[in-house]
Amino acid sequence: MRKYSAFAIAREAFRQHSGWQRAWRSPELKKSYSVVIVGAGGHGLATAYYLAKNHGIRDIAVIEKGWLGGGNTGRNTTIIRSNYLQDESAAIYEKARGLYEGLSAELNYNIMFSPRGVMMLAQTEHELRSFHRVNQANTLQGVATEMLTPAQVKAKVPIMEINGPRYPVLGALWQARGGTARHDAVAWGYARAASDLGVDIIQQTEVIGITQVGGQVTGVQTTRGDVACKKLGIVVAGHSGVLAEMAGFRLPIESVSLQALVSEPIKPCIDVVVMANTVHGYLSQSDKGELVIGGGADGYNNYTQRGSFHHIEETVRALIETFPIISRLKQLRQWGGIVDMTGDRSPIIGKTPLGGCFINCGWGTGGFKSIPGSGWALAATMALGEPDKLAAPFGLERFAEGRFIDESVAAGVAH
Repeated sequence: MRKYSAFAIAREAFRQHSGWQRAWRSPELKKSYSVVIVGAGGHGLATAYYLAKNHGIRDIAVIEKGWLGGGNTGRNTTIIRSNYLQDESAAIYEKARGLYEGLSAELNYNIMFSPRGVMMLAQTEHELRSFHRVNQANTLQGVATEMLTPAQVKAKVPIMEINGPRYPVLGALWQARGGTARHDAVAWGYARAASDLGVDIIQQTEVIGITQVGGQVTGVQTTRGDVACKKLGIVVAGHSGVLAEMAGFRLPIESVSLQALVSEPIKPCIDVVVMANTVHGYLSQSDKGELVIGGGADGYNNYTQRGSFHHIEETVRALIETFPIISRLKQLRQWGGIVDMTGDRSPIIGKTPLGGCFINCGWGTGGFKSIPGSGWALAATMALGEPDKLAAPFGLERFAEGRFIDESVAAGVAH
């Protein structure tokens, strides 16, 4: 893989950009691999990359039924933070946030990481107490957060109305080293680096069955033929239950559509990420000037990726109370992303009842921010055959044991 650099850009400028290589290979699907990973989103690609880089396992196929990064990876609102309540959650999200900081240099690909800070508004007394609790937990965990007063909130976000008629701003939980990144670039960067290490990325190929002998996985059936493997990783977000059924077990998750939209582009007016959990809305501004707006999840199980009129009205109406300046903006586009939700709003990472089969799912709407940490943890688990330190608390068995990792407070709207 040719290294990207300022010199390479200058060289190609004189050659009419005719010398650029393809970012990743498009190999033919082989009959067998040591490891097959289903799902070429951020989590699946990160898992393949860290398996190859950290553990030297390079005979890997990442199989994707659509196109690379075409699922939730390309449909989220790009927020990165690690200010979670439970120690186990803070550990893996902080690992991911730390990896994000150096990811552009490591992958030699600009993921546009922007540590602009994440502000979680407290708009009720109950929420204010909850965020004080999270802040104290973060201090013990070594995650740098602080509580802001309403005046400090207003100073950081001048366009905000802190004396709203229904939900005045009483304070905020602030993580200065949180922020955003370009979601597509994260997937492309991991794909390029993994391909360079020998990983085969196979697109437009659907897995339609999982084969096993004596309770041990032996391979997958695809629309392009059967593929044998020694280990299988299921990393398909909202479709995890479908793949689990193919493997012969069930998951304690439900799939719902999460709503988001963007406005027409405008001049810069907000340089932080603001999350207003009480009214189920959050807001940031993209490099192109669009206001990226996220809302709540649909109130029923579904696999749709369409927008919902109900959430347009509910989310925008609430945000206009806090940000009156946006009331006359036009909506540019809206979409939904399929998220898989567990009862405790924490992920599932680790082994499954099928030998040699591992799973990474249940991130709800916290999937994008966790990509590097999630891939790191699942790669170690698959390589060692046992959960590593980061993954161990999130095993599937915790639901049978009643050992929940409750993130309903720190997750807010499950973000």
